[in-house]
Amino acid sequence: MTFRGWPSEALEFYEGLVADNSKTFWTAHLPVYEEQVKAPALALLADLEPEFGPGKIFRPYRDVRFSHDKTPYKDHLGIWLEFGGYIQLGADGLAAGCGMYQMSSDQLERYRRTIVDDHLGPSLVTLIAGIEADGVTVHGHGTLRTAPRGFPKDHPRIDLLRHKGLTTWREWEPAPWMDTSEARDRITGFFRTSRPLRAWLDHHVGPPA
Repeated sequence: MTFRGWPSEALEFYEGLVADNSKTFWTAHLPVYEEQVKAPALALLADLEPEFGPGKIFRPYRDVRFSHDKTPYKDHLGIWLEFGGYIQLGADGLAAGCGMYQMSSDQLERYRRTIVDDHLGPSLVTLIAGIEADGVTVHGHGTLRTAPRGFPKDHPRIDLLRHKGLTTWREWEPAPWMDTSEARDRITGFFRTSRPLRAWLDHHVGPPA
């Protein structure tokens, strides 16, 4: 099956789920989820795998064990790709991200050591400027209010040092092209633009211990 986009029924399904996040709604609309949301997502994964590796669709059920919010279902579709990409579909449209959202302690140690290196640190600054010049925004996550312990507050790359995660991110509002293969083309274009950041992180930070 070739990916041909998500039909408007997919976004309407999530609009309904936001309004009525219940087992009754989910059970009544399960065929819509399977046919209009999940099936196109599986087709997209098959299309992306040759270039970006295998992926998976996240379970639609929320883990409510330790949450005050007991609504049982996620209000969006989430897709993870092995190379570090993420795709999201919901009532508010389509989104994609790439990078390392939350680094472990050993990853952070390597990341910060690289950032303060006078030869390696500037390469990330240049790389981010190039990505953002192509219209993709780079975001920091878990950002500290001040410098990490042991690092000077006036370091020239303090903004990067304060992050605990670093990703690209792009959002698209609902539009007719989402019901066509253009949705795949926009996602792949985003991932290709984002690839240098992920490659930098893979090389200098690597996987968690």
